[in-house]
Amino acid sequence: MKGPKPRRTAARRVLPHRLPLRGRLTLVTTLVFLVLGSGLVLLNWLSAQQLIEDNRYLVVPAVETVPVQPVDPAAPNTTAAPLPTDPTLPDTDVAPALVTTPAEAFEDFQDQVLTQVLTRSLLLLLVFTALAALLAWWAARRSLHRLTQVTSAARRISTGSSLDERLGLAGPHDEVRELGDTFDAMLDRLDRTFDAQRQFTAHASHELRTPLTLQRTALEIPLAQGRVPDDLKPALQSALDANARTERLIVSLLTLARGKSGTRASHPVDLADAARHAVEDLSEEARTAGVRVTTTLAPAPVAGDPALLAQVALNLLANAVRHNHPGGTATITTGTLSESAYLEAANSGPTLEQRDIPALFEPFQRGQGRPGKGFGLGLAVVRAITLSHGGTITATPRPGGGITVRVDLPRRAAMPTAVDSEL
Repeated sequence: MKGPKPRRTAARRVLPHRLPLRGRLTLVTTLVFLVLGSGLVLLNWLSAQQLIEDNRYLVVPAVETVPVQPVDPAAPNTTAAPLPTDPTLPDTDVAPALVTTPAEAFEDFQDQVLTQVLTRSLLLLLVFTALAALLAWWAARRSLHRLTQVTSAARRISTGSSLDERLGLAGPHDEVRELGDTFDAMLDRLDRTFDAQRQFTAHASHELRTPLTLQRTALEIPLAQGRVPDDLKPALQSALDANARTERLIVSLLTLARGKSGTRASHPVDLADAARHAVEDLSEEARTAGVRVTTTLAPAPVAGDPALLAQVALNLLANAVRHNHPGGTATITTGTLSESAYLEAANSGPTLEQRDIPALFEPFQRGQGRPGKGFGLGLAVVRAITLSHGGTITATPRPGGGITVRVDLPRRAAMPTAVDSEL
């Protein structure tokens, strides 16, 4: 029984220095022109040789045959006497002159003509090959210009947080136009899908929160009025805690779904303000946990959904406070670097390995040895929101224990001053 054939992965591997499509088209066109031109030069040379051979009789006259007369030995010697020599001239040996027949002269003429024809033809072929390469490069660039527009627009849409942009290609109805129209139709379908998902998220939020709110109210009223026996108070309090925990889980799941589905809202947001509000919201929890929170808040202007970006700062600081130990520290920093704005949270805590970091960004993953309360959705929500805003998120273990999580988002504009504080 034969096993499965191995896949040809090496042949499909993309070379790191592979020529772009424009260069490949130019190279193929130039090679085709060079091959056809070389064939034309060869045929031209052979034709010239054949024409010269066919017209040899026009240059070389036919040789006439002269009859030879018999010599009579009794006849007087009519051989001319040698010419007298001039004694005043020096006595030198004179080599006999080379006698070239018409056929030999014609052969020499033929060789020179064919050599000149071949040389000039090759020079012209090189010149026209260079011109063909330039024209092929220009034609390929002009032909692929619209395809470059499609690629640029697709890249902008893929890295942005909105699906409102469309290609809208103009020009002739060719293959590139068909590609652009197909891409626009795909974006329309994706946009409708995300709209349906957002509507479902809003409806699910309302439908899930309403019964939980009613349950919490039904439990809180008897406890507040003192109509609950003492032996039942622990059970009701446990029910209230479970209710609150379920509410937080629903809020986290809805935020995660909203972050993954992207956002249409794009407003100016300063990550420093979001971090400042997060510190205020978690100040009591940090004091109760015995964690000292320090901040270095420089302006970090970005554009996006204010509520989602505020949730990023809140989740990062909550992760730093809750997965810590008494007497530990949590530091949150904002600022700008080159074309991006960043929000960074660092905390002390248990020692982590680099191989454990990717699991922390998966839903319901808290990591081994990480204390604290929560559902393991904090960093998953942060990653979803960051990616929907066209940013990046990185996490690095600290040598002494703990973790540093950094979010980088596209920068909007510059704002002055930084504020250092300690809680």
